[in-house]
Amino acid sequence: MAFKKLQSAGYLANHMARLFALALHREIAPLGLAPAQFMTLLELWSEEGLTQRDLIRRLDVEQATVANTLSRMERDGLIVRKPHPEDRRAQSVWLTDKAKALEAPAKAAATGVNEKALATLSEEERNAFVAVMGRVIANLQRPG
Repeated sequence: MAFKKLQSAGYLANHMARLFALALHREIAPLGLAPAQFMTLLELWSEEGLTQRDLIRRLDVEQATVANTLSRMERDGLIVRKPHPEDRRAQSVWLTDKAKALEAPAKAAATGVNEKALATLSEEERNAFVAVMGRVIANLQRPG
């Protein structure tokens, strides 16, 4: 049986993810943010003081990716790292006022991308789409 890319869930999910990332990049670039920084900020806007290990787990990305992103964010004045109160080997990541001020406009930009992407879907279709994506992600995160 021939491979049909437009019937492949993996191909379509990858293509959609790239289009979402490009659209998000266009919208948040004027704010001085890259998509990896935005994803990290989403976690830190939700809960400050996380460690690099916490962010790796929550973002489901490689250690080197988080380390590089945090270094750029520190350079750009978005975060500061402080010694962790309980683990002398770890550092906690805290937002600067600059990063806090970007929360509303960055989230609005992301909401705009989502709205554009889902514009032709009914509310019921949107909810079903997001629920199915969540289940697929959970399937792929299971060991084995």
